[in-house]
Formats: sequence, C-alpha cells, structure tokens
Amino acid sequence: MEKKVVRSKVGEKVSLPCCHRIPSSESLHKYRVYWQKNIMDVVLAYSEGSMISKHKRYQNRTEMDPWNLTLWISPVEILDNGSYQCIVQHNSIVVCDESVILVVTADFSQPNITAEVSADSCKSTEMVITCSSHGGFPKPKISGALNNVSVEWNASWVSESSSSPYNVTGKLLLNVTKDVNITCSIEYNGFSKSTSLLIEKTNDCIVPPVPPPYNVITASIIIFITFILATTLAARYLSRHVCSQCCKHQDSVEEGVKEYTKAPMSSKETAETSSV
Repeated sequence: MEKKVVRSKVGEKVSLPCCHRIPSSESLHKYRVYWQKNIMDVVLAYSEGSMISKHKRYQNRTEMDPWNLTLWISPVEILDNGSYQCIVQHNSIVVCDESVILVVTADFSQPNITAEVSADSCKSTEMVITCSSHGGFPKPKISGALNNVSVEWNASWVSESSSSPYNVTGKLLLNVTKDVNITCSIEYNGFSKSTSLLIEKTNDCIVPPVPPPYNVITASIIIFITFILATTLAARYLSRHVCSQCCKHQDSVEEGVKEYTKAPMSSKETAETSSV
C-alpha cells in the first residue's frame, strides 16, 4: 500500500493518523498500541489503557487520541522528519500495521542579493553576484533569472548534518553592459522565496587621455628645438644689422661736422693773405 504523507513546518502541531479506530463498545484497555519511528525508536507505547513507554526526545511534545489512536506532535522539530509506524494489537493479534511519512519543513530566510564590482570600464562592468539564504530545511534548490532568462547559479550548501538546517549561497559572474534585473529563488518542499535586484549600468565614464606615440613626441621635440635655434639666430642677425646701420649713420654725421668746421678756417686764411 502507498504510504500516507503528512506535511508540517517547524513549530507547528501535527497529527499522524493510525490505521485503526477503537469501537465505541470497547476501550483502550483491551489493546496494545505502538507508535514507532524509523522502525527502531519507540515514540510511545500503550498497554491495557496505560502508557508503558515514551522516547525522551518526545517528552512533553506528544500525545495519543484514545479512540482513533492519532499521534499528536507539538511543536514539530526538524528531527521529527521521517517515517512513523502505528502497530495495534487486540488479544495478542495484530489488527493494524501501517506507516505514515512526516515531511518537516523549516522556512528559509528571504534571499539576499549583493553585487560586487570586480572590474569596470566604460563599455562594461564585471560583477560577482551573490545570493544567500539560511536556516531552512530540507536541502533547497537555488534558481534565478537574468531579465526573465534562466541562469544557473554556482551553488554551495552548509549544514551540520542531513537533519540540520541548511545555509545556501549561489554566485554568478556577470558582465553588465546595460541595466539588468536579477532574480534569485530558493525552493524547498513545494515552497519558494524570491528576491529581485535591479543593477544599473552607469554612464559616468571618464576616458583617460591616450599618450601620443613615441615618434610623434620625438618629432615635436626636434621641431621645438629648431624653432628656438632659428629664433635665436634671427635675433642675433637683426641686432648686428641695426648696429651696423647706426655706425654708418654716425660716421656720416661726424664727416659733416668736420667739413663744416674746416670751411670758416679757410675763409680766414684767404683774408689774411689778401691783406698782406
């Protein structure tokens, strides 16, 4: 026969049905009832209407209905997850032996998405996207989408044991060239939690100046030096030319003065000669 499945979350109260119901004309005193987990562990046992055994882990958390023999557990813990078996005997004859599976779920935290820039340029930004969630059970599946297109996360899980809460982390290397919307989903036992993050590609980019090639720099230096030399030579030539012109003009003036001073003296000498 197909096993019954009962689902519950951590902290809730759950009922596990048994395969037999005691008729109203009888009582629990004529029955022996065993509730076992994973075949080996006796959760509780009744004989002749009284409890004869109870597992220490279920102390103060379990009770059994005296008529339909339902096992109640509250509050549910992760370790309660597993297969339970109800065995009923009447007058030393087994009248019921059936199993029920309890599927325990612990909610994960809301996924948290972070983005870390690993390399940036004007055209694209390389980012490491991280999605994390913790404290849930059982081992989850992590999935995601990039602008509504499915992506596969590089996932890792951490748990002390198969019956302990899980922490899950997914990483994604992304080359962002435009605005993108990232979605991360954590799925577990038919439940899911999702978070989205909009990553905007900024256009505030300063292009660094490109240095001129070596030959251009060399040519520029040669032209500059040639210009300085040409300017220096031209300045020297002009200063010499102006100086020579000034000297010639000065010599002419001096000659004129000499001629002028000689002329009166000649006239005087002529007059003296005449008087003699």
